[in-house]
Amino acid sequence: MSRGIRLTVTVPTADFAASLGDLPEGVDVIVWDMSDAAPRERLDIVVPPYMSVGRTLHHLEAVDVGLVQGQSIGFDGIEQRLPRGLVFANASSVHETSTSELALALTLAAQRHIPSFLRSQAEGRWAPEVAESLADRRVLLLGYGGIGKAVAVRLAPFEVHVTAVASRARDEDGVAVHGVDELPALLPHAEIVILTLPGGDETRHIVDDGFLSALPDGALVVNVGRGSLIDAGALVDHVRRGRIRAALDVTEPEPLPEGHPLWSLPGALIVPHVGGASSAMRPRMARLVRRQIDRMLAGEPPLNVVIGG
Repeated sequence: MSRGIRLTVTVPTADFAASLGDLPEGVDVIVWDMSDAAPRERLDIVVPPYMSVGRTLHHLEAVDVGLVQGQSIGFDGIEQRLPRGLVFANASSVHETSTSELALALTLAAQRHIPSFLRSQAEGRWAPEVAESLADRRVLLLGYGGIGKAVAVRLAPFEVHVTAVASRARDEDGVAVHGVDELPALLPHAEIVILTLPGGDETRHIVDDGFLSALPDGALVVNVGRGSLIDAGALVDHVRRGRIRAALDVTEPEPLPEGHPLWSLPGALIVPHVGGASSAMRPRMARLVRRQIDRMLAGEPPLNVVIGG
């Protein structure tokens, strides 16, 4: 670091600050949860609270900010809330592992009837069932970014047939990735669909009645992307009729309101948007912030910039 250079970094909790460890001389870390006015007029790196970034960005109005470092991979809706001229980076490299773990866990839980066995356990009943395997299933992976690739790696030992689909067809590291325009031909053969796409206008309700109707009876839809990917009304209809099963980490609306049919429909497994919420998150997030600090001190551009820059 050049003599005299100082950086001010804000993080939302004292635990987060402690996880950064020993920092170079001249780097000041301030705990600020963004519930009130900014602690200084100049902030070099701001890390907003996890899962509430959109509700706190207004506190950066009229503040000189070098970088806003989000704690999520997704950033849909952020551009509309981010004060003009600020640079925003997402948390690529932080959540891929945990989210792909959850995608696999949801798939296995749904295939092997774990919710049914949990109900039997709560009732003290020994109730064996013959369940669907994951092995030998045809899995359509819709989304082949960081999380999609991490899911594919974890599926490989389970002896499945994986078809990757993304916005455009390409060959990537020896994997033949299909384009979304090929979905009509691919869906009738997909026994499991795992969604890892980002949100936004281009992907909104990509899973609609037509998509679900093209799947074979009994197909499983797993969503660890964004709730907006699925037309909830169409999904409820197909699950209620026993046509389709669903395992969802994200929903639309979110949180899923009390009394929503997805809570109680047989064939639906719901978890409350916890894809990245594991013990792996904090150390990986701390490493990302440390890298951003080091790059700023070295005069290098930040990583993962998705807005501005």
